[in-house]
Amino acid sequence: MFIHVILPLCGGLLVFLGGMKLMEAALRHLAGPFLTRWLNRATVSPWRGLLFSSGITALLQSSTAVTVMTIGLVNAGLLTYGRTLGIILGTNIGTCLTTELMGLQLGKLAVPLLCGSLLCWSTAVLWGEAVPGSQYASAGASPGSHELSRPQAVQFISLVLAGFSLILAGIRVMQTVGPWIEQAGLFRWFLDHAAANMWWAFAAGACLTALVHSSAAVIGMAISLAAASALPADVGIAIVIGSNVGTCVTALIAAVGGSVSGKFVAWSHVLLNVGGALLFMPLIPGLEMAAAWISAEPGAKVAHAQTLFNVISSLLVLPVCYLPVWTRLEQRMSLPRIKR
Repeated sequence: MFIHVILPLCGGLLVFLGGMKLMEAALRHLAGPFLTRWLNRATVSPWRGLLFSSGITALLQSSTAVTVMTIGLVNAGLLTYGRTLGIILGTNIGTCLTTELMGLQLGKLAVPLLCGSLLCWSTAVLWGEAVPGSQYASAGASPGSHELSRPQAVQFISLVLAGFSLILAGIRVMQTVGPWIEQAGLFRWFLDHAAANMWWAFAAGACLTALVHSSAAVIGMAISLAAASALPADVGIAIVIGSNVGTCVTALIAAVGGSVSGKFVAWSHVLLNVGGALLFMPLIPGLEMAAAWISAEPGAKVAHAQTLFNVISSLLVLPVCYLPVWTRLEQRMSLPRIKR
């Protein structure tokens, strides 16, 4: 139990948090006019933030990575809390592509990305030493006080990528507990109870996703079992809905030790996903029927139900993101910083 579960979880968590803090620090130094202007343009409204986040999540094949990066940007002061609401909704939509492309494992890129980023960083350091007047950081100037030199920009970009690769590596280490859990029969135990109560299937998806830190892995398992007729489609859909709640654990971990705004982002992620899950759990028969219109194959029904669940939930909440209460909340959260 210690070797197979506790040790990988604790070790992966330390690597994850280390990468999070490294990426956050590098992003803070990169807070130049271009980056700030680009972020503000992409998130000028919740709708544009949703579209932007959906595309980025689909590209990276990881809603967890986008959520963690969003929290890092908020902690670094590059993004306000109000502008993250659309991003959070977009990650839930973009992650649907992951279900269709289960063969891609972003965690496999962790080591090559880390090695490449460190190589770029060391090259930029040597390049910076050959460029006169590029040592502004050692002179005590505050980040963003003037334009960074090219070697310095490459250094900080490399550190951002290095931090991101450590996050991926930490998640991959924590995911190693998945096979042990499956061999121990915990997943089958949940399924046996789900036959009597659908909330057991919901709990299976939530708990397993929280443990392995990958909703795609749990959803892929449910799709495979449904396709093999070993799992009823409605039970698979309940597992999928539960996995959307379990994936919030990673966001809460990423918010540890961060700013108040960063913690609000994490808890907003939890609130939106839990609210959507509670709304759709009683509607699973209707969701299954709607998915059956697209495809009658059991595994495909589970995948389509996940897409319908995330798209409908996000679009239902999107109008709420335009309420002025978020602007007032952002102002209240900024008051303590102004007083200091």
